[in-house]
Amino acid sequence: MALKVVKPRRQFDPYASIEHKLRPGQEIIVQVVRGPIGTKGARITSHITLPGRYLVYMPYWDRIGISKKVSQDQERRRLRQLLKAHRPEYGGLIVRTAAEGIADDEIVQDLQLLKDEWQKIIDTANTVKAPALVQTEIDIVLKAIRDFLSVGIDRVMVDDVAEHEKIQKFIERYIPSWHGQLELYKDDTPIFDFYGIEAEINRALGKKVWLKSGGYIIIEQTEALSTIDVNTGRFVGTTSLEDTILKTNMEAVEEIVYQLRLRNMGGIIILDFIDMEKRSSREKVYRYLQDKLSEDRTRTTISKITDLGLIEMTRKRTHESLTRILTDECPVCDGRGFLKSATTVCYEIFRQILREFRHEECKKLILTVYPTAFGALEGEEHEGFIELQRIVGKEIQLKLDSSFHPEQYEIIPVYEQL
Repeated sequence: MALKVVKPRRQFDPYASIEHKLRPGQEIIVQVVRGPIGTKGARITSHITLPGRYLVYMPYWDRIGISKKVSQDQERRRLRQLLKAHRPEYGGLIVRTAAEGIADDEIVQDLQLLKDEWQKIIDTANTVKAPALVQTEIDIVLKAIRDFLSVGIDRVMVDDVAEHEKIQKFIERYIPSWHGQLELYKDDTPIFDFYGIEAEINRALGKKVWLKSGGYIIIEQTEALSTIDVNTGRFVGTTSLEDTILKTNMEAVEEIVYQLRLRNMGGIIILDFIDMEKRSSREKVYRYLQDKLSEDRTRTTISKITDLGLIEMTRKRTHESLTRILTDECPVCDGRGFLKSATTVCYEIFRQILREFRHEECKKLILTVYPTAFGALEGEEHEGFIELQRIVGKEIQLKLDSSFHPEQYEIIPVYEQL
């Protein structure tokens, strides 16, 4: 059965029973809105949404919506009038927060790009046989540029020539109003080291996160929910105990919101702040948390803080958390702890070789690793391993040692030909 789509239309009556919505052998266009997370499978929908820089185009919707974060009435009226004047023949639109204050012609250009993208999807759907992939999301680099590049960002650093060229073309086409700098990083120091990203990743994989004052938070993530516990630690304050507790809780709020975003934590989250006797202190912490969460692009809801300092909150799950992406379940502790994945270990090795042996005057390097890392270097990371040898200008001899810890590796420079 061939899928023939002339124009978007409401595919189903939302009030009809399921047997009237689908029939055996029917072909429909669906969109994966969320990949599998943990033990839950992927979520798909027939209500297609195409996100752009300033707009979201919904071919099977018939209304115009504006982000609640666009708060000025005059700006909301301007955006609504603009979209009414340029509304597509069919479909609905949602104005993203990024559209606030953007010139009319740029928003109209974004709309035209979305309409062209939908037409390509329709054209592809009419020429393939189901099941088939008719469209994929742009890669993570361009998605980050599309969603996060704003007036407040004045520089973007890229350490890959091909990616630099790709981003440059993307910006010229989709974000011509951005007047920042796109720079190609050329320093010998790996970019993760130069900007402290390696340290932040390691920090984000740990349970304990220290605060500047000397306090700390403990983060525990499970399938059902996550908990974040605040402790004063080494911080003793200079005045009263209540003041010490309040300052620790306020500092913890900033770190908690940062860690939620960095670790991409979602679902039910329990925040256990240090008990505060004064209601005014509890209200101050609660309002500060609300204010900081308002800057989070992911939707969150929070309950009132209890007398015990507990806050229940939910944060929308969008993708796997950072921990699940970068770590594997430990076979030794039966999944109660985590190890860095073989791929993560490989890239740590790559960065250490670039950092310490790029200019080392040696004949070759002997790299000894655990079997899982060995398999990755011989398999999916082999091209990167070959490219690494070309960059450092040295042969890297790979050896396997089963007695190593899975995250352990050893790099030995050889100065004389053996």
